[in-house]
Amino acid sequence: MEIGLVGKPNVGKSTFFNAITLASAEVADYPFTTIAHNQGVGYVRQPCPCKELGVKCSPRNSLCLDGVRMIPIGVVDVAGLVPGAHKGRGLGNQFLDSLRRAEVLIHVVDVSGSTDPEGVACEPGSNDPLEDLRFLEEEIELWLDGILDRDWERLTRLSKVEKRGNDVLLAEKLAGVGGGLQVVREVLRETGLSDKKLFEWSESDRLRFSRVFRRVTKPIVVAANMVDKPGAEKHVRRVLDRVGNRGWATCAVAELALRRAAEKGLIRYTPGDSSFEVLDRSKLKEEQLQGLERIRKILDRFGSTGVQKVVDTAVFDVLGKVVVYPVENENKYCDHEGRVLPDAFIMEKGSTARDLAYKIHTEIGEAFIHAIDAKTKQRVGEDYELRMNDVIKIVTAAR
Repeated sequence: MEIGLVGKPNVGKSTFFNAITLASAEVADYPFTTIAHNQGVGYVRQPCPCKELGVKCSPRNSLCLDGVRMIPIGVVDVAGLVPGAHKGRGLGNQFLDSLRRAEVLIHVVDVSGSTDPEGVACEPGSNDPLEDLRFLEEEIELWLDGILDRDWERLTRLSKVEKRGNDVLLAEKLAGVGGGLQVVREVLRETGLSDKKLFEWSESDRLRFSRVFRRVTKPIVVAANMVDKPGAEKHVRRVLDRVGNRGWATCAVAELALRRAAEKGLIRYTPGDSSFEVLDRSKLKEEQLQGLERIRKILDRFGSTGVQKVVDTAVFDVLGKVVVYPVENENKYCDHEGRVLPDAFIMEKGSTARDLAYKIHTEIGEAFIHAIDAKTKQRVGEDYELRMNDVIKIVTAAR
């Protein structure tokens, strides 16, 4: 799966990307530092079942950090968007197009209000980040509307002469941006446009469809970033009140500093923790120690840097994904090579035991007989709905 990082220029988006991927995207205090989208691997965080089961795990496709399983996901960092981006302003449509595969978007917002709508530095607190929230949603909706607009004449002509309904025609057109048939039907029902032929739609009908389609296929979680900067106090609560449980106060620069210090063995820190431990003060310069103390104050105030919370919220709370551990031996929780809890799979909301079998391999899905919940040792059927942190053995027919 893939998440997309979006926002106007100069709001700490590349720093946020670096913090969750430990990559080295260019970071600078001027607009359009990112002139081509960056792609990397980030991680979501869940308690590893090893603690609950009393075993020592042998991760293969993920990491286990003292009982915390970090599972990889794709991340794309898009060049900063400015008002009018859907028409090609700034770096334009080519970068909006790079969001096609993203299932959820993280909007990095400068809550210090120190960058204007174009991403140019301004007096701290003077820009209203609530306007940034509005414009970005609008830009993505207009980009989606533009995808339809470019082919609208053909679509309306087909709707007059063919028996295929709106759902089929629109699903074919929007397949590249997450518009499967069931999704399109859901949006048509919500907008009340199911029975209105495409050639009867007004521009406002199409835009209404695009708005709901964006909300369903490209939901947004907000990283209220730069909480350490002057001016943030004025706006951070307003932003979080506006987005509710789909946003967190964040300090990407602090998260990046902690992850790099941990990577070098200077501190003990797991992404998303509320604290860190300095391992050897003698290896750190005085200014580094002072910097860490400033970061500690941020953790004390907000509970964490917020960066990992935003990513986890996007994947688990908004998309409803679950993490499942397939095993071949339900008693030892291992695969055929003896590796304990080797793989952590991120599964869609509502996925079943048979879906997991197909995820492992097509032949396993086709030979599926039943599954076993390794935690309870109970047999479950093909329609068993997977739950977070399930450990599952798939039983297949002999081939």
